[in-house]
Amino acid sequence: MALILSIDAATEKASVCLSDNEKIIGYCDNEFQREHASFIHKAIKKLLSATNITLQNIDAFSVTSGPGSYTGLRVSMAAAKGFCFALSKPLINVNTLIVMALAAKKITENQQNVLFCPMIDARRMEVFTALFDNNINMIQRPKPILLSEVFLKDEINKNKIIFFGNGSSKFEPMMKHPNASFINVVFDARNLAELSLIEYAKSCFSDITYSEPNYFKDFFLT
Repeated sequence: MALILSIDAATEKASVCLSDNEKIIGYCDNEFQREHASFIHKAIKKLLSATNITLQNIDAFSVTSGPGSYTGLRVSMAAAKGFCFALSKPLINVNTLIVMALAAKKITENQQNVLFCPMIDARRMEVFTALFDNNINMIQRPKPILLSEVFLKDEINKNKIIFFGNGSSKFEPMMKHPNASFINVVFDARNLAELSLIEYAKSCFSDITYSEPNYFKDFFLT
């Protein structure tokens, strides 16, 4: 169906993935956040060389569009848009929190009737967050919130909620409800690739000219 190059640099780890339909045929990552800008193009060159694929062969480019690190989002979006402009290929933007929710679902397959609450640290006691059901349908839209004991008070009384992400550790001391659980979830461009294939099949492409990272607030800088 599609050969897609996916780029994620929204949080601490950056990664690049090359997928052919549902098969991952190449993957690189970088754990050093300050190196994300220099990592992306080197990783893409490495993947193309290893798979004997040219940029012209790629059908679409996808990127996590936010929320997340200002610098990471900016450099990954710039790279994806640059390739799309130069090669006349479509661009696929996917919200970071949706990618995180898919990764959480994959490691909790045995749990049914749960909600997923990804949290990205937004400094101080703030996080970027959203709420998803077990099918990764959005229940609450992504937004920055100030954490408090009453956050999701009504939802937690009715549902089991799994909290995760680099912002969830700030919320764990506040949330002592038996329906709450906190887990470690690692997400990367391979999760992005899975969602990107779905968007590609529906021809849900972003406007290359006007696409910008969704920072959600102006002062989240890294």
